[in-house]
Amino acid sequence: MQNYYDVPTKIIVNFADLFPHGMDKNAIIGALLIALILIGGTYFFSPKEDEKAKNGQKTTEQVIDSTRAVAANHPPVEDALDARPMDSLPGLFKSLATKENGTPIVLENDVLKLTIQPKGAKITSVILKKYKTFKGAPVDLINEKSNTYSYKFTYEGEEIRTDALNFTLQNNSTKGLDCIADLGNGSKIVIHYDLKDGSYMVQNNLVLYGMDKIINRRFNYIDLEWKTNILRHERDFKIARDNSSIYFRPDGDKPEYLTETKTDEKDFKTKTQWVSFKEQFFVQTLIAQKTNFIRGILKSERPEDSDSSKIKTLEAHLTLPFNNTRFQSYEMQMYYGPSKYKTLSSYDLNLERQIPLGWGFFLISWINRFIVIPVFNLLSSFITNYGIIILILTLFIKLLTLPFTYKSYLSTAKMKILKPELDALKLKNGNDAAKMQADQMALYRQAGVSPLGGCLPLLLQLPILLAMFRFFPSSIELRQQSFLWAKDLSTYDSIWDFGPVPDFVNSIYGDHVSLFTLLMTISTILQAHFNAQNMSGDQAQFKWMGYVMPIFFLGLFNKYAAGLSLYYLLFNIVTFAQQFIFKKLVNEDKLRAIIEQNRKKPKANKKSKWQQKLEDIQNQQKALQTGKVGPGQIPPVKGGSNYTKPKKR
Repeated sequence: MQNYYDVPTKIIVNFADLFPHGMDKNAIIGALLIALILIGGTYFFSPKEDEKAKNGQKTTEQVIDSTRAVAANHPPVEDALDARPMDSLPGLFKSLATKENGTPIVLENDVLKLTIQPKGAKITSVILKKYKTFKGAPVDLINEKSNTYSYKFTYEGEEIRTDALNFTLQNNSTKGLDCIADLGNGSKIVIHYDLKDGSYMVQNNLVLYGMDKIINRRFNYIDLEWKTNILRHERDFKIARDNSSIYFRPDGDKPEYLTETKTDEKDFKTKTQWVSFKEQFFVQTLIAQKTNFIRGILKSERPEDSDSSKIKTLEAHLTLPFNNTRFQSYEMQMYYGPSKYKTLSSYDLNLERQIPLGWGFFLISWINRFIVIPVFNLLSSFITNYGIIILILTLFIKLLTLPFTYKSYLSTAKMKILKPELDALKLKNGNDAAKMQADQMALYRQAGVSPLGGCLPLLLQLPILLAMFRFFPSSIELRQQSFLWAKDLSTYDSIWDFGPVPDFVNSIYGDHVSLFTLLMTISTILQAHFNAQNMSGDQAQFKWMGYVMPIFFLGLFNKYAAGLSLYYLLFNIVTFAQQFIFKKLVNEDKLRAIIEQNRKKPKANKKSKWQQKLEDIQNQQKALQTGKVGPGQIPPVKGGSNYTKPKKR
C-alpha cells in the first residue's frame, strides 16, 4: 500500500526514519537544500514588521483582514455549499466531492473508540469505553450529527471546505490512519490520525502538498471551523449546562474561558495554544503543537428554554497561518477524555485549569492540589467505596485542623466561665453600648481572654471548607459511585421527586428531596444550638444566624453533589465527637483558676493599637452624647492616639 510520505527521491527514506513522528520527507529535503538560502536571505534582507509599516506594506494581520474582506464579497460558505450541488464545485474538486463514500475506519485502544468517515476525513464518533451516561450507555462525546470539523481555504474565488470532499483512507499502522485527498499534479491534502495505547490523546495532523499552486497567494491563512452540540451525559441537565463552556489558552499565559451561565462570544487576535470544549466531566481539546492559532472567534450558545436534549452549542472559528510554500505541516493533537486532574496535569499544558478547583483564590486551589487530591487519589488506590474514602478524608482534614479546633473550644469555654459576669455588666450598663463595650474589654484584659479566640481558629479553617465546596462537585472520581441510598455521589441523592413544580420553587429548592442535604442541615442546626448555649455579650445577638444560615443553604446544597453534603454531614458529626471529648478533657475549674491568676497579674499600661482605637471611638461617642465636641471631632484623651502632651512652661 502506498504511503503519502513517498517521494521520488528514495535515498532519504532511512534518514527520515531518524526523525520524530510527524516529520515529513519533503520537509527534510527542503530543510537540507534551501535552509541556508531561505533562512539567510529572509533574515538579512526581508523587511521587519515595523519597516513594512513605514514602507506602506501590510503586516500579516493586515493581510488577513484584507483577504477576509475579499472573501466577504462571496456568499457564506455554508449557504454556498448548501445552495448548489457538489458537482458544481470548481473542476479541481469536482471528482472529490461527487465520488462514492468509502467505508468508515475505526481506530481503537483500551480507553477510546474513534470512527473516521471518508467524507471530510473527520471523526464522527468518539466513545469513552470506561465511562457511561446516566442511562448506562457508553459515553459518546460526539456523533455525526452533533459535530462539525472542517478546514477552509479559497480557490478561484470560492471557499472550499474539507468536509465536502471525499478522502481515501489508508491504515499506515495498527492505530494510525492517513486520509488523502489527491488533487493531481502533486497537490494533495492529507489528514493524519494516530492513537496510542492507553491514551486519550489523538494525533491529528494536517499536511499540505503543493497547495501553494491552488490557494491564492493573497490568502496567507487557512481557517478551521469546529462546532459541537454538547450531548447529554449527566442526570441533571441544568447543572451540566451550567458547567459547559469554552476554554482557551493564549500562548504562554493562563487559560481563559467564556461565561458559563449565558450565551457568550470572544474574539481573540493573539497566538493561542489550545481551545477546549468543556462539559461537566469531559473535555474535547484541540492543541496546536508547533504552529499556534493566530486568531479566532469563540462562541458558547446557551439555550434559553428548558429543553434537556440540548445542553449547549460550542463553536470555534480558528485561523492557521499559510506560508504559500510547496509543503506545510500542522501538527495538532485532540484530547477526548475525562476532566480528571491527574490526567490533564500530566500534559503540562495547564489543561487541568478547566477543572474548577478555586483558581481565583490561590489558597483554595493549593489546598485542593497539594492536600485533598493527593490524599483522595492515595485512598482510592486501595479503597473502592467512595463513601468510606470521604469519611477517611474527613477524619484526615479534622486531624489537620485539630489544634485550631481545640484552641477555639478553650476560648469558648473561657467565655462560658465569664458569662455570669458579662450578664451582670449588661444589667449594670443598660442601654449604654459604649460603656458596656468598654467594661467588656476591661474584663477580657483582666481575665486574659481574647474575644476573637473562638472565631479566628474557625476562620483559618474556612479555606479548607471552601476547597471542599469546589472539589466534590467537580471530581469525576465520584461520578456514578454509590454509597448507601445515593446512586451517584457526583449529583444529588433524591429520595423523593415532587414532579412538576412552579419555577420559583424549583429555583429556590428544586423538585426533589436530597436526604444527605437534609441530614447535613439538621446537624448544622444542632451544632448552632450547641454553640448558642455558650454565647454571651455581643455574640448572643448573632445566635439567630446559626439557625437561619443552614435553612438558607438548604436549597443550594439540595441541588449539589451528594458527596459534598455527605462530607459536611460527616464533618459535623466528627465535630460533635471532638467537642464531647474536649468537654471530658477540659477541666472548667482549672480554667477558672487560670482566669483568676491572670486577674492578679500586674497589667502593662501599654495598649494595643486595636484597643486604643476602640477607646478613641468610645470616647468620641461619649463626647458627642454630652455635647462637648462637634460631629467628626475626637476629644483628646491622655494616652490616646490623638493626645498631645502639654509643653512645660
